[in-house]
Amino acid sequence: MTRRDLLKTSALAAVAGSSACTPSHQPVAGPGDGPFELSELTVDDLGAGLKSGRWSVRGLVEQYLSRIEALDHRGPHLGAVIELNPDVRAMAESLDRELRAGKSRGPLHGIPVLVKDNIETRDRMMTTAGSLALEGNYASEDAPIVKKLRDAGAVILGKSNLSEWANFRSSRSVSGWSGRGLQTRNPYALDRNTSGSSSGSGAGTAANLCAVSVGTETDGSIVSPSSINGLVGIKPTVGLLSRTGIIPISRTQDTPGPMTRTVRDAALLLSTMAGVDPADAATQAASGHIQPDYTRFLDPNGLQGARIGVARKQFTNNPEVTKLIEGALDAMKRAGAEIIDPADLPLQGQIGNAEFEVLCYEFKADLNSYLGKLAPGAKIRSLAEAIAFNEKNRDREMPIFDQETFEACQKKGPLTDKAYVDALAKCRKLSRDEGIDAVVAKFKLDALVAPTGGPACLIDYVNGDSDTGGCSSAAAVAGYPHITVPAGFVRGLPVGVSFFGPAWSEPALLKLAYAYEQMTRARRAPRFLPTLPL
Repeated sequence: MTRRDLLKTSALAAVAGSSACTPSHQPVAGPGDGPFELSELTVDDLGAGLKSGRWSVRGLVEQYLSRIEALDHRGPHLGAVIELNPDVRAMAESLDRELRAGKSRGPLHGIPVLVKDNIETRDRMMTTAGSLALEGNYASEDAPIVKKLRDAGAVILGKSNLSEWANFRSSRSVSGWSGRGLQTRNPYALDRNTSGSSSGSGAGTAANLCAVSVGTETDGSIVSPSSINGLVGIKPTVGLLSRTGIIPISRTQDTPGPMTRTVRDAALLLSTMAGVDPADAATQAASGHIQPDYTRFLDPNGLQGARIGVARKQFTNNPEVTKLIEGALDAMKRAGAEIIDPADLPLQGQIGNAEFEVLCYEFKADLNSYLGKLAPGAKIRSLAEAIAFNEKNRDREMPIFDQETFEACQKKGPLTDKAYVDALAKCRKLSRDEGIDAVVAKFKLDALVAPTGGPACLIDYVNGDSDTGGCSSAAAVAGYPHITVPAGFVRGLPVGVSFFGPAWSEPALLKLAYAYEQMTRARRAPRFLPTLPL
C-alpha cells in the first residue's frame, strides 16, 4: 500500500453536506447536551469575557476541565485528551495576576489550548506520540511553537490523543487509537472514526473541550480530522512553523498547524506560531513570507473576483459528497468567484509510491535522530528498538493492528541512497512543477478547491479504516498550504471543503476560506449520538 493510500485509509474519513441534518436525521438528546457556558465561543468571545471580568483565566480553565471530565473521562468517553497539564491552574492564576495588573499579552492571553501528544512541552506532561514505548519522555524545553503560544499568554491545558506514531506504524491502523490513549471517538456519532492522526485535537476542539488546538500533518493529519469533526484546519507551507521538538515522520512534509472552530481563530493561532527557527532549516525559506497578523487578510467579500480551480479528479466517489461540494461551488459563484472547472492536477495519481518511499526513508533517519537525543533512561533510542518494544508488548501495543510500516522503514538505507534521491525528485516534480504550480499558472488561479474527503467511517477493528477519499496529498507532497472549512453534512456527519495553492499562499487561502465560512456558516456543534439514526 502506498503512503497516499495509507493516509486515505487511515486518515481521510472526512467531509460532506451543504446544509444541516434533514428532518429524518435530526439529532436526539445526548450526554453532551447539558448546558456549557463556553460552548462554541471564539477566542475573541473569551478574550472579551476576560477583559470585562465575566470570567477569570482560572475560571475558564476550571470550566474546560469539568467539560473534559464529563465528556472525555465519563459520559461519551471521547478519549480525546491523553493527559492533563498538572500545572495548568498555577499557569492560569499567573495569567490572572497579569490581567489584574493591567497587562495583556494579546488575543491569546488566558486562552486554553490542547496540543497534540507528539509536540514537546516543558510542563510535567509526557510527549509520547501515543506509544507506551515513550512513556516517561519528559521534555526539558518547549517546542518553539509551544513557547510562542505560551509567550502569547495561551494556557497549555493538556495533550490530545492521536493515531499512534502519527498513523505511520501500520497500513491497517484504526485512526484515533494509541497504545497509551486508546480509542478517540467522533463526537458526532460515537461509533464513527475521528480520522487521524490529529484525532484528539479534532474531536476535542469539536466537542468544546478547549478553545483551540494544535495538530500536526504529514499528509492529511490536520485537514482530514478537521473535516470529519466539523472544524477549520490549516496545514501551512512546510517551513512557516518550526518542527523542532515534534516527533517526526518527514523532514519534507511535516508541519504543525491550527485546528479551530472558526477561520479567525485559526488565523490568530497561525500568526502566533509562525516564525523562523535556527534549529529547523526548512524555516529559513519562510523569511520574507511570514505575516505578523494573518487576520488582516480575512475579508467577508474575499470571494469577489477570485479565480478558483476545481480539482475535479480529487472528488470522492460518494454522490452525496459531490452534491454537497457542487452546492459549495454554486455559493462561491454567487459570491462573485470565477470557477474554472475542471482544473485538474494531471499527474497526481503517479505520486503515491514515490511519496511512501520518501516517507519511509525520512522516518527512519529522522526518528532515529530524535530518539537518539532522548534523556538517559529512555526505553527506546532507535526505530529498531521501537519495533522490538512493540513485539515484546504485543498484547498492549498491537492488539488491533501490527507494525509492517515500521518494519518497511527499518529496511531502508541512508538518505544518500539513489532510491530516496530519485523518489524525492519525482515527488517534487509531479506535485510542484507539473502539479500545483503548473495548474495555478495555466489557469491564473488564486486557489484550487476540492472536497477534503468523505464522511466518517465506522470504527472497525477487523478491517481497519475505510478509504473514503481525499485531496490532501497534492499539497502535502509539495509542502504547500491547505485549508479546510466546514461545508455541511452528509447524513449527519460533517464534511469540509478544501482550498489549497502554491507555497506561501496562506493569505489568499485565508481570504477565500473566511469569505466562504461567513457566507455559509456550516458548522454545527456535535450531539454525541451513540450511532446515526439512519
